[in-house]
Amino acid sequence: MPEGLEAEIYRRAAERTVGRTITAVEVDDLQDTADELRAVLPGLTIVGTHRVGKQVVLDLDDGERLGLHFGMTGRLIVDGASAIDRLEYASGRDDPKWDRLRLDFDDGTHLRVNDPRRWAVFRLDPDLDRLGPDIFDLTPELLAERLRGRRAAIKALLLDQGVVAGFGNMIADEVLWQAGVSPHASAATLSDEQLAAIVEAAQTNLPEMLERGGSHTGVIDPEVRATLPPCPRDGGPLRRDTVGGRTTIWCPVHQTA
Repeated sequence: MPEGLEAEIYRRAAERTVGRTITAVEVDDLQDTADELRAVLPGLTIVGTHRVGKQVVLDLDDGERLGLHFGMTGRLIVDGASAIDRLEYASGRDDPKWDRLRLDFDDGTHLRVNDPRRWAVFRLDPDLDRLGPDIFDLTPELLAERLRGRRAAIKALLLDQGVVAGFGNMIADEVLWQAGVSPHASAATLSDEQLAAIVEAAQTNLPEMLERGGSHTGVIDPEVRATLPPCPRDGGPLRRDTVGGRTTIWCPVHQTA
């Protein structure tokens, strides 16, 4: 985390800054864009926000865009309040020494990205063209097009942000579990019905998980991932494998190749 759901929660929080003018910028010196951000951002007004996959973008009044990518451990804090209290793989402590970006505004408020591991990345005019369609924009036809000619495991391809933008490890496992598709299945072997089931699972479950608070709120939640109880759907044994270099939780009984 953060995955696409967490990024949308952050985008909604960042929406509160629309109309505010940036008066001061503090950036971690280890960011390769630090000098550029300090030089360009002061005096600009945030006029909108949007999101593609895991990337939150602040639209600025001179046509610039500031991209915020949070890595696994970055949190967005607006007006002193964190949009998400605690991430699954990060501390819930708000330590000012972990601030990697701070924007001060003309009304005395501020926006911060707090990241203990320095994995968050900030860029002006981020390259969004390299990203695939967003998780909330998927259709069976679009997914089939993105997977055409690909033979890798479907789980690995869902995690490829150039194929679909926004899937992270937990929601990929959740969607495949809901769809009844094996994470090991080669994309080239999936039927039209299986692709439709993946899209339906995403369209049905991801908005509900978003409103519940994010990627950790599915059936295959952190407790299930840790303890591997019997499959909540069929009672079969859940398995913990590695697919595409990521820990994968799935049910061999109802998730077929």
